[in-house]
Amino acid sequence: MNVLVLGSGGREHAIAWKIKQSEKCEKLFCMPGNPGTALIATNLAGGVNDFDAIKGAVLDNAIDIVVVGPEDPLVNGLRDKFAADSQLANVLFVGPSQRGAMLEGSKDFAKEFMSRHGIPTASYRSFTSTDIDQADKFLESLQAPYVLKADGLAAGKGVLIPETLEEAKASLREMLGGMFGAAGNTVVIEEFLRGIEVSVFVLTDGKDYLILPEAKDYKRIGVGDKGLNTGGMGAVSPVGFADAQFMEKVEERIIKPTVNGLAADGIDYKGFIFIGLMNCNGDPYVIEYNVRMGDPETEAVMTRIDSDLLSHLEAVAKGELSGEKIVISEEGALTVVCVSGGYPQSYGKGYEIFGSEYLERSSVEDKIKIFHAGTSMKEGKLVTSGGRVLAVTVNGKGIEKSREVVYPEIDKIMYTNKYYRSDIGLDLLKYEK
Repeated sequence: MNVLVLGSGGREHAIAWKIKQSEKCEKLFCMPGNPGTALIATNLAGGVNDFDAIKGAVLDNAIDIVVVGPEDPLVNGLRDKFAADSQLANVLFVGPSQRGAMLEGSKDFAKEFMSRHGIPTASYRSFTSTDIDQADKFLESLQAPYVLKADGLAAGKGVLIPETLEEAKASLREMLGGMFGAAGNTVVIEEFLRGIEVSVFVLTDGKDYLILPEAKDYKRIGVGDKGLNTGGMGAVSPVGFADAQFMEKVEERIIKPTVNGLAADGIDYKGFIFIGLMNCNGDPYVIEYNVRMGDPETEAVMTRIDSDLLSHLEAVAKGELSGEKIVISEEGALTVVCVSGGYPQSYGKGYEIFGSEYLERSSVEDKIKIFHAGTSMKEGKLVTSGGRVLAVTVNGKGIEKSREVVYPEIDKIMYTNKYYRSDIGLDLLKYEK
């Protein structure tokens, strides 16, 4: 099969890396890809929302299956455009329809879906600028802290958690006043759930599903989960507190009702579902849905899948997932993200990255894999081009041993203002047996 992976980050590098291992993979393409994917695939020019460029790439390269990495093209209806185009309708496509992508594209849609199908989540209400008085009253009925979410896509930054009622009311007005642009025209206010987070990943064809390895990511920029939220500073899989008993509750209370709910609502869904969960005293509650894999969790999760991912993806796209069985490695994965100093606020770009002998280490046998997230080539040199630059993943048994391997490897990679969190995985040591 000829495969096209859409996207340019660490998530897409990891997905492409895993697809490359399949005997079914004849030619692998990434659009636009990055210097890391260029080592294993052919990068093609074009943006993930450029339908004309995507169509041209599919036809010019006889693409059999398209795998979408980020959420934007899905929310913008890329799958529907393929289905409506006679030249593309028979191309296999991994990613939900535009209506299915509303699970991530609209927080209000997702909360209504959960409420309708009895899926446990925090109590909530949605408000617009015409409902500010009612929103204030709802905030007054909740206990601090407060959770305010922009309804639409806000590049992962549309959630505020004010500590006081006064801050919450002020934040509400800022959000409705344009803090997140059109994404904040509607604001979802939720009760705050106390517990510990875990990311669960499902691959579904709308009828059947496979549960991928779970992971825990680290969103804050600072050690000890301090400071601003980021796109993710690291990830660990498996997650010790997500034991068999907990995951059975997740499957029965959340995964099955979600897949059945999509079918009941007549939603065409063939792709990944990321379920962000809170473990509240052993009971799972949904924080959010994403309609793609998480980043940087993907850079850990993909390294733990021992079965043929491309076979799974083909079955999903064809609606034939019932015959697939996923095989998960007993070895764990620990990922640490190297970022640009100043991220997630302003940061410099274009700094040369040294230690290139380590940047090509992503073979199946290698215990250390380096996935490119924000890199580019400039005058023949590898340079930084984003806030999150590289994701370094180590596979092995036990978090402590993985930490002993990953951090010395990170020290061998050098660029101006390199920063990373030194505490990835430490909070999970107490759950290891």
